[in-house]
Amino acid sequence: MYILGDIGNSETKVFLVNSKDKIIKNVNFSSKKINKKILESKFKSLLKDFKKIDKILFCSVVPKSFYLIKKFLSKRIKKKCYEVKDLKLKSLININVNYKQVGSDRLTNAVSLLNNRDNFIILDFGTATTFDILIKKTYKGGVIAPGIKISLNTLSDKATLIPKINLKKIRKVIGIDTISAVRSGFFWGYAGLIDNIVNLIKKETGKSFKLVITGGFSGLFKSSINTKAILNKNITIEGLIKISKLIK
Repeated sequence: MYILGDIGNSETKVFLVNSKDKIIKNVNFSSKKINKKILESKFKSLLKDFKKIDKILFCSVVPKSFYLIKKFLSKRIKKKCYEVKDLKLKSLININVNYKQVGSDRLTNAVSLLNNRDNFIILDFGTATTFDILIKKTYKGGVIAPGIKISLNTLSDKATLIPKINLKKIRKVIGIDTISAVRSGFFWGYAGLIDNIVNLIKKETGKSFKLVITGGFSGLFKSSINTKAILNKNITIEGLIKISKLIK
């Protein structure tokens, strides 16, 4: 069995996967509140026998959190705990960007989809809103825009008269009160941002793409943008499963 994990800026997701690439269990917890007590609780609920683990792989954009998890697991499992960039990804995917600066999660998502036929734009609604461009088997780079949730929270924190707002689909553009006006700005604003960036990517590359969306607000925007989108909430774990094959 394998332990595969995705350490994001906000949340850490850890999966127990068997030798047939089937997810058996998974646990989620905050990336910012990791300590020994939390790790003991979460991993205890994930598996009972650490000796059955053959491989450990994480994609991480939070080095401190990965270090704490790695240290915790190293005391219990006599297997090396790998981070995605520890492995020879270039045997799977061509990477045309500064390797040190691109997030492991973004490369993992790209590996999940790559083939010799299709071009993809991967739109991930995470702490940041990211667009990653995959042309056949080559990762070409991407776009990083402000995250929706963090932008909403910042607006509420900085503007005294704007309350905390849950974003949801809104039909009318013109708001009749503060809440509907903010919802309109964020909902239609991000819908326009998405369509505009996708169109600019197509124009700049001269190619057509399949748009795959994932992350927190993907369900909300899937049917609200002009670009046809494929929803895939499991793209990162699917990429980790593929990359784990590099571990011998």
